[in-house]
Order: sequence, then C-alpha cells, then structure tokens
Amino acid sequence: MATRVFADEELERLREFPEISRDELFRFFTLTPADVAFVDPGRGRGPADRLGLAIALCTLPSLGFVPDRLVTAPPVAVARLAQQLGVDPVEIGSYGRRAKTRTEHVRLAARYLGWRSAGVMELKELDEFLLARAMEHDSPMLLFRLGCEYLVSARVIRPGPVMVVERVAHARAQAQAETFDRLVHEFTAARCAQLDGLLVNDASIGMSRLRWLATGPVEASASAVRAEVEKLGFLRDLGADTVDMSVLPAERRRFLATMGRRLTGQALERRDPQRRYPILLTVMAQSAADVLDEVVGLFDQAISAKSGAAERRMQQQLAERGKTGEDRQALLDDLLAIVTDLGIGDEEIGGLIRGEKIGWERLRAAVAQAKPRLPRDHGHLAALDASYSYLRQFTPAVLSAVRFAGGTAATELLIAVHMLRELNATGARKVPPEAPTGFVPTKWRGYLEEARKSGSATAYRHYWELCVLLGLRDGLRSGDVFVPGSRRYADPAAYLLTPQAWEPQRAEFCRLVGRSADPSHALAAAVDELHTAVAELEAVLADGDGPVHLDEAGDLVISPLTAEDIPAEAIALKAELTEMLPFAPIVSLLIELVPRPDRLRW
Repeated sequence: MATRVFADEELERLREFPEISRDELFRFFTLTPADVAFVDPGRGRGPADRLGLAIALCTLPSLGFVPDRLVTAPPVAVARLAQQLGVDPVEIGSYGRRAKTRTEHVRLAARYLGWRSAGVMELKELDEFLLARAMEHDSPMLLFRLGCEYLVSARVIRPGPVMVVERVAHARAQAQAETFDRLVHEFTAARCAQLDGLLVNDASIGMSRLRWLATGPVEASASAVRAEVEKLGFLRDLGADTVDMSVLPAERRRFLATMGRRLTGQALERRDPQRRYPILLTVMAQSAADVLDEVVGLFDQAISAKSGAAERRMQQQLAERGKTGEDRQALLDDLLAIVTDLGIGDEEIGGLIRGEKIGWERLRAAVAQAKPRLPRDHGHLAALDASYSYLRQFTPAVLSAVRFAGGTAATELLIAVHMLRELNATGARKVPPEAPTGFVPTKWRGYLEEARKSGSATAYRHYWELCVLLGLRDGLRSGDVFVPGSRRYADPAAYLLTPQAWEPQRAEFCRLVGRSADPSHALAAAVDELHTAVAELEAVLADGDGPVHLDEAGDLVISPLTAEDIPAEAIALKAELTEMLPFAPIVSLLIELVPRPDRLRW
C-alpha cells in the first residue's frame, strides 16, 4: 500500500535528514543554556555522545522524528551544534556504534522535550484525526502531510512512513464507508434506479445523462439558455434540489462531485454500490445548484450582450444623426450671425433670412431634415427593442423556471416579475393597468408615457417588459434580488450572523469595541453623541462663511476638502523602508510550496 503513494526512493528520503534552510538552521539548531546543561551534565558522556544527543534533541522538534543514522545530519547543523558545545564536528563520525546508545538518547531527548512514543492510544487518536480529514480531502499525500503535522502538534514521535501511509489508507477506506452510512437513507430503490439511469445512454440526446449534466454551455445564446433550463427541469424532476447533502463536509461533496464528472459511465458502473451511489447522488445534488447558477448567469450575459449591441447601434445612429445635422448647424450659425448683428434693423431681419442671405431653399431643406427629439437615454431602449423577439426566445423559460426574491428595495420589481411571468403563462399581451412602474429608471419612463399616450398596447408591453428584464438583471448584480437555492446569487443576508449565532458573541464584541451591551445605555450614548455633533454643526453654520454654511436659499453647502500634501519626510521614510524590505522571489516561493516528499519535515 505504501508504494502506491511513495516510491521506494521517496520512502527512503522520508526516513533521512532533508536539506535545511538558513531559517531552520537558526530556529531548530540553537541550544539554550538549559539544553547545554542537559546534553553536557559534566561527566560520563564523551564528545561524540554529547554531539549525537544534541542532534537528536534539535532534530525531534524539527522533523517530528529522529533518523536512524545521525551521522548523516546536515554538516552545517553538526558544525553549529559542535561550536555551541565546544567539541570537534568530526566526533559525530564515531557516534552510534551501539544501537542501544542512539535509542537511549532519543528516549532521553523525548522525555526532556515532553514528547511521547506512538503507542496504542496515540495511534487511535491519529486514526480519528485522519478520518476527520479524509472526510474533507482524499489525497493520500495531503493526508500524510496533515497526519505528520498533527503528530508534531501533539508531540508524538512519528513512526515509520510506511505505518503512517497504512493509517492514511485505513482512514480513506473508513471515510468511504462513513460517507455511505450518512447518505444511506437517500438510497431507496427508486433513488438507486434514478442514479443508475444517469449512466445509461439516452438516444434523445446522444449521450448519458451524467455526461449531459457535466457538459456546460460554450456561449450565452438563447439556445444555450433553453438547454440549461431543460437540465434544471430534469434535475428537479429527480428531486435533486431537495436532497440534503449537509451531512457531508463541503470539501467531501466537492471531491465526490469532481470525481463523478471526471469518471466515465463505464468506470462508475464497475465500482461497488457503496462507492458509486454516493458519487452519483453528490453529482446530482451539486448539479442542481450549479445549473441554477448557470441559468441565471446565462440570463444575465445574454441580456447584457443584446443591451451592449443596442448601445453600439445607438452610438452609430447618434454619429449618423450628427453627420446629417451639419447643414442645419451651418444654417443655425448663419441665422445667429444675422440676428446678433446690431447693425441690422429688426424690420430687415426677416427679409435677409428669407432672401439673399439664407433663402427659402435652405429653410425648406432644414425643415425636411428635421428629426424627432431624442429621449433621455438617446434611444438605447428603442435600439434594444429591435432584439425583443430574440429575448422572448428564452426569457419566458427563465422566469418560469427560476424563482426570485429580494428585500424592500426590490418590492415593485418582484411584483412586476411575477406579473410578467403570469402574462407569459396565460399568453396575454396587454399589460394590466395596475402593473408597477416605480422601478423603471427616469431615463426610460418617457417610453412608457409616450406609448400610453399613443394608445399602443404593443409598444407599452415591449418597453415595460424590457424595463423588467433589465431591472431584474441589475437587481441580481447588486444583490437587491437573489435566487433561493443558488450559491452564486444567494441571499446576502445568509452571510450575516443569525440572531441565534450573534447572541453568545454580543457580550464579547461589545467588550472589544468598548460599548455597552444594554440597548438603553447604547441609545442614550448615541443621543448624547448626536446632540454634541449637532451643537458643533450649529456653531459652524453660525459663522456663515466657513467651509460648511447655508446659502441664501437655505440649502446646505459643503465645500470640497483640499488634498493634503504628503510631507517630504514621509516620502523619504517610505523609500527607505522599501529598500529595507527583502526582494520576494515569487517563482522560488511557488517552487517551495509545491508538495514534494523530500521536502516533508515532520
């Protein structure tokens, strides 16, 4: 089992001294006066024994164990300890000729440092720790490293690497059994049949449902949105959105879902039911949330894409409008030149405009080129209306499949979304008179008013629906609107402390911030603080010419603050501190962080 995790060469390196850094040399191989007194009691212990005992004493906290051959310790560590003990470093070559000497020295060092050997109780505690970690992570190398770290923190001498790897393998097997036991109530006969059905090729889609669920969209198109809505409906028919997976740690769920998406259907079929069904159930439950997020995300992207295209068309139309308005601008310049010329009498202006200066031909051409005034958004919503038919290809399906919720700021918007959903379901075309419009931005209200005045129910429906869809998109982005059951678009309040969780922490928090936990005292202090601040403000306003004052209309005027110049001393100090900081070799740091067996120091 050990060779499946580490090669023989790697196991051998795990039993020996690794390379040590300069920081580790000074951190672990520095003897205190008490350490020196322990190593050199004054008699009965020769230079080689003192040096060997010192190496064992410093190696145990560093590695978590003591290698069998202390003579292979890093020369820099041996030289540093020899200097502190006042002995010759070459003495280490004659150390440990009797195995009993080394064993006794390790026992003495462990007792001095408060470490224990790995007995039955210690190994049982290690098994419990590894099982808890194996429920979160399944990587054997990671579990090996975590187990070694645990032994160091518990001050237990690490046994041989083969034994630790065997404990890791046992913990992984237990984690698989524990996973099945926690979910066994879900594995009814009907549920197991559903899960096995995910592995069967479906002729209607040309692949297995498992692969179909794992295949994501490649673009935010109407067909992609409808395909994801179809997946969402399929998962809800299976009851995937009601499966409670909270009995498993989040990391375990993520691991099982990743494994299920990577393995082929044939590979999953060959696994025993205790391993296959937890994987498939996790994939199904995780897919319910993932597909829901994907549907809402594609809805956002598809609407934004059409909104962006409409804005670009609007910009082009504005540019064309500017080009065609050059003649009218030239006419205006000529008119202003005549009207503002004080040398021309009022009775002569009309004749000059209609006569030799401008003429009827230019005036009639300017009237013919006249265009209606642009709305406040310069025609953005009108340009988006050209994509109304495209948006209708997927927006009704999204509104039917996804339920939205929100706070008080989105009340009218959510009512409008519900009404639009009902209009789509019934096939009605006319927007009810009581349909809310308070959520519509000011720049778009002109469209609704113009459509209402003209009596065009179709135009009003188009613009009102577009306002609802754009408002829903913006609400999802801001957090005013959320999707129950979603992870990406979850309720922002879910990230806050619940009243039950806050109650035991309130006293400690108030103590840390220096506030009273009694609401009456806190309110009284806030009122006093308010009165003090208002008195200071009234004193400032009484001056009448300060940075904060009231104008003649009684409006509050707050002058902008002037930027403060940074003192030259502060700039010089910053530069000096920057020079003192060491250069961070990012590439070298990443290499050091890569898990390598020969770099394990436990």
